[in-house]
Amino acid sequence: MRSQPMSRLSYSHAIQTVLLAIAVLLPLVIGPYWTHVGAIAWYYALLAASWALLAGYAGQFSFAHMAFAALGGYASALLVGRLGLPLPLAIVSAILLAMVMGALIAALVLRLSGPYLALFTLAISEIFRLVLVAEDEITRGMLGLEVPGFFPGSSDRPYYYLGLALVVLSVLGMNLLLSTRVGLFLRAIREDEGAARTSGIDTTRYKIFVFVVTSGIAALAGTYYGHFIGILTPNIAILPEMGLVIAMAVIGGIESLPGAVIGAVVVYLLSESLRSYGEWRFVLLGLVLILVQRFAQNGLFPFIEKLGRKRLPSQAKVAIGKTAGGGHAG
Repeated sequence: MRSQPMSRLSYSHAIQTVLLAIAVLLPLVIGPYWTHVGAIAWYYALLAASWALLAGYAGQFSFAHMAFAALGGYASALLVGRLGLPLPLAIVSAILLAMVMGALIAALVLRLSGPYLALFTLAISEIFRLVLVAEDEITRGMLGLEVPGFFPGSSDRPYYYLGLALVVLSVLGMNLLLSTRVGLFLRAIREDEGAARTSGIDTTRYKIFVFVVTSGIAALAGTYYGHFIGILTPNIAILPEMGLVIAMAVIGGIESLPGAVIGAVVVYLLSESLRSYGEWRFVLLGLVLILVQRFAQNGLFPFIEKLGRKRLPSQAKVAIGKTAGGGHAG
């Protein structure tokens, strides 16, 4: 009776294992430039996966994600540079600060829904970006705030592997969360919040919870990015960056955490490959988004999984049917 779901799960895990192995081995065969690009791709993967949890699983379409990434990066840099905190303590403090701010903002905005939530969080993000620009004595405004690195030396390979590890651990943690009844409640809220509330689920509590969790992951991404790149500007929180993260999640699969990661990597690598085309690359990325929505509405990763399941050997399908039939007979 369980054979078919397990076969689907095994196929999905097989794809993820192969892709992870490729990601681990890739820096050994590519040059420094593409290693640098790959390290930045992990930053976007963290953002896309955490936004997929918030929007795809919980149905909360927030546009404040980049503000939390900026908050994490700036807070960590200032805690190290101004207060002299050890780097690990500064990073943890920055993430906790973002989670606290996430809780406060969530308590204000999550009674809203749909376009009202999107507009309110967009306004919050833009206000925060303008504060970063205006408070140039603290943030250095558009000149950029210098951020100390994690590792000595000029190689980007340690950052690549650190980013990969953060993505893997974050996705595992989010998947673990989704496997609990919290995940069940979040899906119920996404499908019909009124019905979920009627059935006894404290919808406000769980919406705030997922907002806080994803704010923390976004801040983690921001700290990683800042300490890798070495400088932060308010442009980290501009609206096009938020749009790029949303496109990554949608192209990869907004209801699939591995899909969002794959979408982020594919879109960023494609964007870098098309850099010579200037602004036209964004037109091409828009066409990719349209094509994905036309032919693979759930995203690339679920589409690939579906194709793979259709190619299961006919013998396996017969065996699955017999097992399912035996399960019902028993």
